Amino acid sequence: MKYRVFIVEDDPNISDIVSAYLKKEGYDVSMATNAEDAWELAKNTPPDMWILDIMLPGMDGYELCKKIRTESEVPIIIISAKDDEVDKILGLELGSDDYLTKPFSPRELVARVKRLFKRVKVPPIADSNTTGDFKLGGLVIQPSYRRVFWQGTEVEVTAKEFDMLTILIRNENRAFAREELLTRVWGDDYFGSDRAVDDLIKRLRKKLDGLPIETVWGYGYRLRHQEEDEK
Repeated sequence: MKYRVFIVEDDPNISDIVSAYLKKEGYDVSMATNAEDAWELAKNTPPDMWILDIMLPGMDGYELCKKIRTESEVPIIIISAKDDEVDKILGLELGSDDYLTKPFSPRELVARVKRLFKRVKVPPIADSNTTGDFKLGGLVIQPSYRRVFWQGTEVEVTAKEFDMLTILIRNENRAFAREELLTRVWGDDYFGSDRAVDDLIKRLRKKLDGLPIETVWGYGYRLRHQEEDEK
């Protein structure tokens, strides 16, 4: 089975080049020059990943990203000529999994596509060889199926949200520095601000209301085992 990637880019030169590189790697590729057409086309053939330009005619990439997240948790990569930190943070807050600034190497984009698909399919690095489900209070994570349950109800999470939860639950009560979480979830080659960690934790707290993700002030975060408080 081939992964399907949907490129939404109004510059035909960029979309054609990226498409050629992705097809060479064995991916199925769909393309659109605006968000409205992309949204309609995706209803019939939902993609496994989106690559979105920000500056699109009509609905921009941020709005499309937000719209996608109302119905799907597939990986999203934003590509943009905007390289300000606030733009990158906005993209992450809206649910994108990666942000690449133009001009970029098509090979780098393909590498990021591969890495994201690998993360969706394979559980992240752990400090334990434990297999099977992970449970902590009302939280249950099924690594083999990449499913998350909170208080008995399944919760849709993004690839990075899943990675973060898995790291924290496999290391319950351990305090992680923001920098370490940034490296583990986004990779060694990510050069954005560690504020991305704060934004991701904020989203998890909203989705999993009551989950004891504790802020370690001036340092980072930890997932507290509540039984500690009951002793």
